[in-house]
Amino acid sequence: MKSIDVVTIGRSSVDLYGAQVGGRLEDMGSFQKYIGGSPTNMAAGTARLGMRSALITRVGDEHMGRFIREELVREGVDVRGVKTDPERLTALVLLGIRDEKQFPLIFYRENCADMALCEDDIDEALIADARAVVATGTHLSNPRTEAAVMKALTLARKHGARTALDIDYRPNLWGLAGHGAGESRFIESAAVTAKLQATLHLFDLIVGTEEEFHIAGGTTDTIAALRAVRSVSNATLVCKRGPMGAVAFTGAVPDSLDDGQSGPGFPIEVFNVLGAGDGFMSGLLRGWMDDEPWPTALKYANACGAFAVSRHGCTPAYPSWEELQFFLKRGVTTPALRHDQPLEQIHWSTNRRKDWTEVRAFAFDHRSQLEEIPGATPEKIAHFKELCLDATEVVAAGQPGYGILCDNRLGKTALHRAAGQGLWIGRPVEWPGSRPLTLEPELGPDFGGLSEWPLEHVVKVLCFCHPDDQPEMQAAQEATITRLFHACRRNRLEMLLEVIPSKVAPVTDDTTARLITRFYDIGIYPDWWKLEPMQTAAAWDATCAAINARDPHVQGIVVLGLGQSEAELASAFRLAAAQPLVKGFAVGRTIHADTGRDWMAGKIDDATAVATMAANFRRLCGIWDDARRSAGDRT
Repeated sequence: MKSIDVVTIGRSSVDLYGAQVGGRLEDMGSFQKYIGGSPTNMAAGTARLGMRSALITRVGDEHMGRFIREELVREGVDVRGVKTDPERLTALVLLGIRDEKQFPLIFYRENCADMALCEDDIDEALIADARAVVATGTHLSNPRTEAAVMKALTLARKHGARTALDIDYRPNLWGLAGHGAGESRFIESAAVTAKLQATLHLFDLIVGTEEEFHIAGGTTDTIAALRAVRSVSNATLVCKRGPMGAVAFTGAVPDSLDDGQSGPGFPIEVFNVLGAGDGFMSGLLRGWMDDEPWPTALKYANACGAFAVSRHGCTPAYPSWEELQFFLKRGVTTPALRHDQPLEQIHWSTNRRKDWTEVRAFAFDHRSQLEEIPGATPEKIAHFKELCLDATEVVAAGQPGYGILCDNRLGKTALHRAAGQGLWIGRPVEWPGSRPLTLEPELGPDFGGLSEWPLEHVVKVLCFCHPDDQPEMQAAQEATITRLFHACRRNRLEMLLEVIPSKVAPVTDDTTARLITRFYDIGIYPDWWKLEPMQTAAAWDATCAAINARDPHVQGIVVLGLGQSEAELASAFRLAAAQPLVKGFAVGRTIHADTGRDWMAGKIDDATAVATMAANFRRLCGIWDDARRSAGDRT
């Protein structure tokens, strides 16, 4: 009854991927930041495939080290084995996509944290709790890290765990090439061959490209190299052959690679080969640990490798288990997988940074309503929004499931202060009251302003629309929302779409459902819906059915307040809470309207304002929680 399926051990870095494609690394203008390093990629890749994975490595005691740790936790990786090095920096890698054959990269690994991994970092209890331990070749290149790997392998044998090696040969990480030769994949070295062959007997599975088996076997004749490895190891040998897939040899190596066990390949466009091997290994490990036949395990591996070579980045490209099953069942319809919209929707929605089970949000993103209060100035509004955040923090008290809606134009200080606190943060982009919809000027005419947003911010857009809008109005608003949706995805930001049809025309039980269906029909898949309190169970049933039918992986719905009283919201919450899709509420004026007027007029001080709004927010949270409990009792 072990709680970990696979532990990987070795490199951990931050990958800075050039965002521009088709140019030199010298000409990159911006970079996307991802976790990297083969063992780290594999830990995340296997976790996405539903495995219980863990990582043994070191990271620095700084921002990049914390980034790696936080990303691993988001991916579901056990980080007990991730040690923080107080003296060394986290490794960095700069990478670029020049064309389909050139992928320049520079390793910044001088005295980096993961190369300080030592025997004392290997926790026997963690190894004992694992079904398999996976090592990579790079950490055999240094006596200190080699000792750590050897201890982990010895403990794995002691506790009955399987062992695997990804040869992962990078000549310059063995000191055989210069800093600018990170792209180099093969340089002959008798010393490296001897080092690898001294350890190959410790593994049940050995995986590598033809070039990697060349270095492990000491010859550039692939069959001879595989036979040389077989002479010192009884492991299953899996040889990766690029677009020709891969083959597995469980016994004697035949005269031809074609005579090995193989799985189907996938005819896809090659966009980025960096990290493809780690994606391949993730799929292979899922099949291997499930005791699938080798052709099935290789099918998983080839498919995961196909995802990797068709997308930007390493770990971000790897599929979820549900995504992989969809792909294997449907097959390739668009060779450039990153342009396959149904597949990309599943990829996005099953690999989000965080899934929220509930959201109780204090909405103080109001702009025009606060500007209209007598005595209000931009400076006073900004300070009042900080008081709203203070009230949120009092109620949340560090607990999960709380959030805010706050703008950047008048609430910048509060918005920035909220970062990193674990709050759900929605940030509006619509110009208040606009119809047809227009957006805040800070986004720019090309919506490029979204590139400045932190990834934890949710792009919230309010659209006053109705399914019976005139065609010209409908077309104008849908064009804006379509551009915004794609800009959100391009910038890796979740999107919340708020619709209020009752402010446009009369509504019936199917109005919101019709509106939602129309947005899905034109390719808009919001991560969140923010919907007005509906007055009947039938309206909620129709609405949630429309969402579930088109997007089973949506984050959920939050209910807006429309300035209603607590008593009115209590009634609305009772209906909404019966729907599993409704995760909570985002209410503002019910909490802050009276307090805001009194504070702007100088009738109350800051402390009273915070205490009053905290009491209002806490009471509203209680009303929601009671509604949810009551709904559970009814079911």
